Amino acid sequence: MINRRNLFGIGAAAALALVAGCTGGAGGDDAGSTGDFSGDVKGTITVLTNRTDLVNTTLPAYAKKFEAKYPGTTVQFQGVTNYEGDVTTQLSGGDYGDVLLIPNSVARDELGQFFEPLGKLDDLKQKYRFTDEKSYDGQVYGLSLGGIAKGLVVNKKVWAQAGITAPPKTPEEFLAGLQAIKKTGAIPYYTNYKDGWPLSEFNNQRGILNQQDINNTFPEDATPWQPGKVQYITDGLLFDIVHGGLSEKDPLTTNWENSKPMIATGKVAAMLLGSWAVPQMQDAAKTAGADPADIALWPFPYQTGGKFHTQITGDYSAAVSKNSKNKATARAWLDWFVTESGFATDQQAIPTPVSAPMPQVIQDFQSAGAELLDLPAATTNSGKEDLIIKESEIDLTGNIYRQKLVDIARGAAKGTKDSYFADLNKRWGTAQSKVMK
Repeated sequence: MINRRNLFGIGAAAALALVAGCTGGAGGDDAGSTGDFSGDVKGTITVLTNRTDLVNTTLPAYAKKFEAKYPGTTVQFQGVTNYEGDVTTQLSGGDYGDVLLIPNSVARDELGQFFEPLGKLDDLKQKYRFTDEKSYDGQVYGLSLGGIAKGLVVNKKVWAQAGITAPPKTPEEFLAGLQAIKKTGAIPYYTNYKDGWPLSEFNNQRGILNQQDINNTFPEDATPWQPGKVQYITDGLLFDIVHGGLSEKDPLTTNWENSKPMIATGKVAAMLLGSWAVPQMQDAAKTAGADPADIALWPFPYQTGGKFHTQITGDYSAAVSKNSKNKATARAWLDWFVTESGFATDQQAIPTPVSAPMPQVIQDFQSAGAELLDLPAATTNSGKEDLIIKESEIDLTGNIYRQKLVDIARGAAKGTKDSYFADLNKRWGTAQSKVMK
């Protein structure tokens, strides 16, 4: 949960290629077994983390608490800047610490090659959220360190100045709100086009339709960019925002780091990001002498059955290395960090234990009328969506095709919303027919 919540060092396809066929250093594939964590909790373990900003500050404080509970233990941290790329390489070599965040490049059916099974999915999902995200064949291989809710990060003060004090319920209401904000002199919406990755957040709104099986049924749809469907609703709103002149004047010069103080001080009214970004914007407000309470999370402007519905997902999941020489201590650290450390609460993240209370930012979000949905992963169609993405060359989880959408909307590229969506449907449908045949 650093700045770039959904930005990784290498593409998923490239990483998968790197993992496949390079697993000589990993243990055998016995995904159906139960991990052996017997033995005394003592000795030294190495924990790999993407939080390079916390390696020498916050994380050692957690380690001290763990070492106090388990005398004779030592927790060492290895910060990895290019986590996806570097750790994927370490997996192929067999030396990847004792506890680590599971790279998103590891396919579900490969989890058992690199990580110890933590328990049965049916059992653990009663205690923890997001367990199916890193599970395979009924076994769980990783526990999320916390979760996020999808939605709009807004400056409530700016919206109130425009006469809007509650989240808009429809795309039309949202666009009207942005028009009112424009009259105040603030930038209604900031795309972060140049950095690109924030545009991928428009793909993280599947919860709005309140369809529990949408991840499984999505690959069955040959034309996702049709009215009433989630891609049309979300990408269509992005187009309408830009086409209506409701975003920054020059998207080629946007800057992610600069956008934080801009929304914090009211120069920008809204950005589609997620709950993970709220603490960062609030910190920016404090630094700038603004009121952190002005920053809040609002649901995507769409209701189903008269209610807002928002998808929640786990952040990186931590796992015990198959090659760890101290699995008892590794498992003890993993369990303690998820259930007792308070890390998720400190990060204002959704806690992994089902019994733990929500952080204030999520409580406020729910008070605004948002119902949280933990959507299960695809089952019978597992992996099919990734194959369609690859075959169609439409980076659904990325930013390239949405940058073109923005270019069309602002007149920098030929086409219209309807013509571009028709092209996307054609390309997607052709690939879908090949994958799903």
